[in-house]
Amino acid sequence: MKAEIFSSLVALESPEEQRVDFHPQSFDEYCGQRELKIKLQLYTQAARMRNEPLDHLLLFGPPGLGKTTLAQIMASVMQVGIKICSGPTLERAGDLVSIVSSLEPRDILFIDEIHRMPSSVEEMLYSAMEHFRIDIVMGQGAGARSVNLPLNPFTLVGATTKAGMISAPLRSRFGITERLDFYPPEDLQEIVVQSAGYLGVVIEPVAAGLIAACARGTPRIAKGLLRRVRDFAQVNNNNQASLELTQQALEFLGIDKQGLTEVDRKIIDTIIKHFGGGPVGLETIASMIGEESETIEDVYEPFLMRLGYLEKTPRGRQIPRSKLPQLQKAQGQKTIW
Repeated sequence: MKAEIFSSLVALESPEEQRVDFHPQSFDEYCGQRELKIKLQLYTQAARMRNEPLDHLLLFGPPGLGKTTLAQIMASVMQVGIKICSGPTLERAGDLVSIVSSLEPRDILFIDEIHRMPSSVEEMLYSAMEHFRIDIVMGQGAGARSVNLPLNPFTLVGATTKAGMISAPLRSRFGITERLDFYPPEDLQEIVVQSAGYLGVVIEPVAAGLIAACARGTPRIAKGLLRRVRDFAQVNNNNQASLELTQQALEFLGIDKQGLTEVDRKIIDTIIKHFGGGPVGLETIASMIGEESETIEDVYEPFLMRLGYLEKTPRGRQIPRSKLPQLQKAQGQKTIW
């Protein structure tokens, strides 16, 4: 159950939670990513002064870091409309045509997970990005004819968690390419305090700092943990999130002060207990802990590797020898407070 709770934190929020979550409306309200913010502020201001669309922009980085929010802020600053869709939902070329043909001048089209677009849709996107037109084939067989559909100048903002899977022709058509990095704890603490005010929770600074430390460098996870702490505070402490209550809530979720979850500890414990620290294959780990290998690779491994608790080798996954004594000592503990 606790693993399911954590998985919900790293997934996209449901529409219900989006309505009660805080979403920055300007660059000033957006916490973190300072260098990127400065660049985007300059780009959007210059494009607005010229009354031109912004160059096509590719944002890449791990999920939950604010790529969609940045696109919405850029649309707000430039005072233009924005249409948001996902690469996998553009199944046919006609889906793309209906969207881009409805864009007003200088509007922003945001495509999340753009690397998952079908190749037929991607190829049609090339002329739309470069020349603001689309060639449509009408009819079939000998009676088929090509119709050139002009488009209003627009900005494509593509977002991806796997930049390496974007084809070279598509990547070359983006005038701006920027990466989002994981957030330091101080920026996440600011986000937690900001969101707590929106949610009506009185939170102690040290409690906000604890949530930030457990958020794996990701604002989406920090906000998800805050909502669970809010539940705890609402039931037990009249919406007052003290340090002690926050610790109790995180322990209830199976999260320790490093941000390790029950699944993280299962992965570590399995490698140590059954394979002496490794190496061991990913599929073997997945079958032993009852998780899908893709989930382990995409959700849990990156954080364990950032902490230095796991490494990949040609023979499989293993615990670094320098960390093995420390993790053996902590093996089997529920939480480390």
